[in-house]
Amino acid sequence: MNILIKSGRVVNPATALDQVADLAIARGRILSIGALPAGFVPEQTIDASGLVVAPGLVDLAARLGEPGHEHEGMLESELAAAVAGGVTSLVCPPDTDPVLDEPGLVEMLRSRAERLGAAQVLPLGALTRELRGESLTEMLELTESGCVGFSQAEAALKDTQVLQRAMQYAATFNLAVWMRPRDPWLGKGVAASGPLATRLGLSGVPVLSETVALHTLFELARSTRVRLHVCRISSAAGLQLVAAAKAEGLPVTCDVSINNLFLTDTDIGYFDSRMRLDPPLRQQRDRQALSQGLKDGVIDALVSDHTPVKDDAKALPFAEAEPGATGLELLLGLACKWGQEQGLSLAQTLACVSSGPARVLGAALGPLKDSCGQLLAGAPADLCVFDPGATWAVEPAALRSRSRHTPFEGHALPVRVRWTLVGGRIAYRG
Repeated sequence: MNILIKSGRVVNPATALDQVADLAIARGRILSIGALPAGFVPEQTIDASGLVVAPGLVDLAARLGEPGHEHEGMLESELAAAVAGGVTSLVCPPDTDPVLDEPGLVEMLRSRAERLGAAQVLPLGALTRELRGESLTEMLELTESGCVGFSQAEAALKDTQVLQRAMQYAATFNLAVWMRPRDPWLGKGVAASGPLATRLGLSGVPVLSETVALHTLFELARSTRVRLHVCRISSAAGLQLVAAAKAEGLPVTCDVSINNLFLTDTDIGYFDSRMRLDPPLRQQRDRQALSQGLKDGVIDALVSDHTPVKDDAKALPFAEAEPGATGLELLLGLACKWGQEQGLSLAQTLACVSSGPARVLGAALGPLKDSCGQLLAGAPADLCVFDPGATWAVEPAALRSRSRHTPFEGHALPVRVRWTLVGGRIAYRG
């Protein structure tokens, strides 16, 4: 379908484009930004006057509950939540049920997502079989089936030699390894170590759990030269190590969750299980360091860390509740709220959720590596149109995700998505 998005403020962070212009779409791709091509006749016109036309968001951390929960309709609901939030591409960790450790499972997930015609799913393959940390998966075969990198998700990898071999193999074929920095012996608590956890009688997760794991990861990356992505950094000390690794020239990237960017351990209040998250919420000094790190570019991407949790798994005492929260529909609003607080331009803010995460994916995107997270003539028409002047309150009952547990309930957020297009198709209209 030929679509004309008329008179919108087109913002493309990767090229510093920020101007009011028309955008023409045909055969699923952007034909032009500005003057319309000769002979272009739109079949549908979207009046974007007063609205922002931006690249579709790229979320590097969103669990979907597939392929093991088809009967629950999880994939359909979570991808509907994604496009409602302006997310057009998302990375799915491998800790599904069953684990994404075989090409057939990866192909099934991608096929189901494509049939839904919503956001594009970019799976991470399991680093080890069944995430047991014992034997490596067939990484090349998983890459051919569509995996963009390899991860242990939240599963501990206790044998450092297995990790070393995985990194050596990945580096040989220029594959990326995505790791959450958490020492399995030091990170068994349910809240960040500190006065609050002590006062509440909650088992603590010290910053040492993150920094010890980072030292190991960086030593192995230094030895193997593997492309390493650090998932959901949570502490000021950990961020300093990431900055040092980057300054040294190691091929390292990292991201931060919306939860850790905005919340601290004091938000746990009186054992509020909505705040039971992993990584845990840390102290104010950590939150401030993470915010500055994202602003300075030490942190490459802001992620939703979308983790659907069933009602009965949250309706438990804090220490027994399952960690996780919904986040896909909140990513854009929280990113813009953070950008406004930091005095950033809209382009600088959007880079954290579009071109920044796309650069993390890099070569794994194949033919899309130069266009994902961008608005470019000839690129796939993955974009969102949002109202920069709108405000809305987070109401769990209004969210599209099957899981509606969020630590941001009642928070007022700026901007509201009005349209999301994926491959030139209208995937959401609000």
